[in-house]
Amino acid sequence: MFWHEGRHGRVRFGFTDREGGDSEGPWASLNLAASNGDDPEVVERNLALVAAAVGADRLVPMTQVHGNDVAWAGAEGADVPVADALVTDQPGVAVLVRVADCTPVVLAADDAGLVAVVHSGREGLVKGVVPAAVRAMRERGAADVRAWIGPRACGRCYELPVELADAVASVVPEARSTTSWGTPAIDVGAGVIAQLEAEGVDATDLGAGECTIEHDRWFSYRRQGQRSGRFGAVAVLR
Repeated sequence: MFWHEGRHGRVRFGFTDREGGDSEGPWASLNLAASNGDDPEVVERNLALVAAAVGADRLVPMTQVHGNDVAWAGAEGADVPVADALVTDQPGVAVLVRVADCTPVVLAADDAGLVAVVHSGREGLVKGVVPAAVRAMRERGAADVRAWIGPRACGRCYELPVELADAVASVVPEARSTTSWGTPAIDVGAGVIAQLEAEGVDATDLGAGECTIEHDRWFSYRRQGQRSGRFGAVAVLR
């Protein structure tokens, strides 16, 4: 279930893989989203497994739209927020980001009792969703924000037309890359790390040696197409 589990003060977090769930077919087995055809009831069971594994009282996902909006998850139940960064200061409330090639990020500020997850793809990188989440936490009193970056499509595989690659690199130069076969590409993870460094955030790149496109341990939209499932990152304040 968890490819990596970590703790930072009162924060517990984990990056999931594909194993340990109830989904079948192209979504086997720990698929965390029903948007691409999986049975919603099965997905809910998978989400409950993740919540139980981190000891959460409630798990809050996002409807992700490749933007830079930051939402807050409170103690009471509410509609799923439309956002690409989700922050909470509520103990027991786990926040979840879901990905299938994009870059998942966990942010924690133990000094302020804050934890967040962020979804950063190509568009989110350009729009600055990760810096937006960091700044939102600092506005709530976070002085020491830490970050962990998970598995994603690597810069050797994330091919783009030259115009798109140039557009991304014009905003985040550190994201420029070249595929292993010599065509234009971007490295979203490298871009995210550069953005975190610019914000003065101590970042640990857990996913540096992984690539969702290359390895079937991960769901990958580019490799599997529309029926790809979603893995993710979850974080909770205890």
